[in-house]
Amino acid sequence: MPMDPLIRKLRRRLLAWLRRSRSDRIHFMRRLSYKDVKRATDGFHRIIYSNSQVAAYAAKFEDGSASLVKEIKDFDQADDSFYSEVQFLGRLHHRHLLSLKGFSLNRKRLLIFDSIENGSLKDHLNDPLKTPLNWRTRLQIAIDVVAALEYLFLFVEQPLCRVSISSSNIMFDDNFTAKLSDYGLLTCVGNPVMMTNSKDDSMRQKSGNIIYQLGVFILELVTGQSSEMEGSDLIEWIQESRFYSSIHNMVDPDLGDNYDSRELKTLLAVAKLCIKSRDKPVFTIPQLFRYLQHKVDIPRD
Repeated sequence: MPMDPLIRKLRRRLLAWLRRSRSDRIHFMRRLSYKDVKRATDGFHRIIYSNSQVAAYAAKFEDGSASLVKEIKDFDQADDSFYSEVQFLGRLHHRHLLSLKGFSLNRKRLLIFDSIENGSLKDHLNDPLKTPLNWRTRLQIAIDVVAALEYLFLFVEQPLCRVSISSSNIMFDDNFTAKLSDYGLLTCVGNPVMMTNSKDDSMRQKSGNIIYQLGVFILELVTGQSSEMEGSDLIEWIQESRFYSSIHNMVDPDLGDNYDSRELKTLLAVAKLCIKSRDKPVFTIPQLFRYLQHKVDIPRD
């Protein structure tokens, strides 16, 4: 039986009210217009990184703030799932996670993150016009990223579906603090990554890919080579039985001889173990964080 026109009209109004009320629940998060975000990203042309799940853009808003805008791609779920993502990310607070400060939901599903005044780690590793990163800074970045992962493993109750680690998505704020930018709940494929410190083998297996990514990321820091371009070559090198004999030939030329050989070997040993542990990790991120803190002599936060 066809729906009565009056009932149809009331139904539309009720659904519109429900959508507004769901949005209003995110009272702590600013909602931006699509037009403002498009203008801030130069029409979504200022791409920082892109993969099958997200695209990230550099944005400059009218208040002068430099932000990262992340577009959720290939996402056909209901708006409620997007609001859940916004609420979830809005509750996460850590010195080395890029904080969510707003969202936009119109033509695109967009997440607006906090300051990225000093760009990405990839910029600083590859741009010849930028001052090269010294050894202390690279060690600090490695530990900062592991600290962010430890927070996600130990203090986030809800399972994450996406954590990506590379020089492209490690951003720097105005104080040059390293921040992980690519993590969240959306665009899940299969089972979520269970962030847990459990000793259960099945749980560790689910976090193996993150640990593997961390190993490749450490190789980026040491060699200055992009994992996107030379990743397979770097992995083959560190898996060689005599890779220690060629370490000094692989160190980023920008470092010269200005690094601590003992710390270098420690960091590469960690990277080797991370890559080897992809299928069945033999340690957890919190264990790795504590190990690095004891082995590497740098000031703590």
